[in-house]
Amino acid sequence: MNPIIIILFLLSSSLFVKTLSLKPEPSKNIAQITVMGFVYCDICSTNSFSRHSYFLPGAEVQIDCNFKAYVPKTKEQIEFSVNRTTDRHGVYKLEIPSVDGIACAEAAIASSCRASLVGSSASSCNIPGHRSTTDQIAIKSRHPNLCIYSLTALNFRPSKRDPALCGN
Repeated sequence: MNPIIIILFLLSSSLFVKTLSLKPEPSKNIAQITVMGFVYCDICSTNSFSRHSYFLPGAEVQIDCNFKAYVPKTKEQIEFSVNRTTDRHGVYKLEIPSVDGIACAEAAIASSCRASLVGSSASSCNIPGHRSTTDQIAIKSRHPNLCIYSLTALNFRPSKRDPALCGN
């Protein structure tokens, strides 16, 4: 057999194997976004976290987000609404997978998320206080394109205020 044909065959075989084993490189401008906040029980009905307040597990929160994606020649919007339940520390969290066209810097400026109370699993603390978030803080991590939206706290309160515990 001709040595040139053997060399060409080996080269093409090795290129084919390398092509199959290459993993696609992720886009450098794809953001990973986390939306989070917490819910607490406002024992003294002051709409602020006091020494008698506690973080409320099992509260259901609706999260609505609107992200503007910047794709060449078009401006697209991604809108969604999901429900999340707070963990044992009263924290709700939504991890949004990478979306092509949403860069962290642009996401923080041109996008927004909002959370609203849906319900409480605590029968002793189930009257809505702050029903929806009024503000958000977008934090860009040192990790490239990791954005965290920290939403203002939401709270429930008991149906009756305890004057012995909270004063008049």
